[in-house]
Amino acid sequence: MRPVQSVVRLFAWLALAVTGSGAMAQSAPMPWAVYYANDLPPNAFYGYDFLVFEAEAHPPLEPLIDRGKKVVGYISLGEVEQFRSYFAEVKAEGILRQENENWKGSFFVDVRDPRWTKRVVEELVPDILRRGFQGIFMDTLDNPPHLERTDPKANAGMTEAAARLVCTLRRNFPGMIIVLNRGYELLPSVERDIDMVLGESVYADYDFAEKKYGRVDEPTYRQQVEILQAAARRQPKLKILTLDYWDPNDPKGIADIYRVQAANGFSPYVATVELDELIPRPK
Repeated sequence: MRPVQSVVRLFAWLALAVTGSGAMAQSAPMPWAVYYANDLPPNAFYGYDFLVFEAEAHPPLEPLIDRGKKVVGYISLGEVEQFRSYFAEVKAEGILRQENENWKGSFFVDVRDPRWTKRVVEELVPDILRRGFQGIFMDTLDNPPHLERTDPKANAGMTEAAARLVCTLRRNFPGMIIVLNRGYELLPSVERDIDMVLGESVYADYDFAEKKYGRVDEPTYRQQVEILQAAARRQPKLKILTLDYWDPNDPKGIADIYRVQAANGFSPYVATVELDELIPRPK
């Protein structure tokens, strides 16, 4: 999850067709949370059914899984950060593209390269599963469509390759939990191969220029809701999660976000932009 990119380039795909009609069937929201640190003990998470952790720095997993929690590990599939142990190898292979100007130290990946697919399938995902995670949380897969839009000639086929990577992961790991962060343009091609899709910054976000939390503009909010609800209508078993960012000292604002997203038929969580705190759900 890259909050800094949450508004940037998100709606270059405004012409994306939204299929399906009618109201979305409502179900009880699933208590879930995302936490990218390792300071809290396992019992801090006992009130959640589903958890997303950073794969390389996280609370102990076994006590949570023993209590029936589902836990997945973060993996960036459209970018590689310099701090990752495999960064130098991927760079030497020539698979990396330019640095993401909105996330310094992280470089776009040419997902069309079969060596990237091989590394993901044979090394990166198995390493996450060996750590005890039950699945993966796939981030930065909105980058390939962005690159293809930016330079259609040089990046032709990026979107298709990203979708193919997701489908390849499902074939190779049929029992693994697979969660897609955004990647809205991939949804029609991959929604049968994933278990959940997360809408990030659907209702509320953090403005890094103004250094404050605030509402997403109404057209952007509505567009995302329509896309997520349409995916749920096409694939009723697909769980829809939302992650919105808000001031942790504003419990009323947090409660309002939970109320709105639950009414949309989603399972919401509200976090700080750093994703290193566990913000309690409204009671």
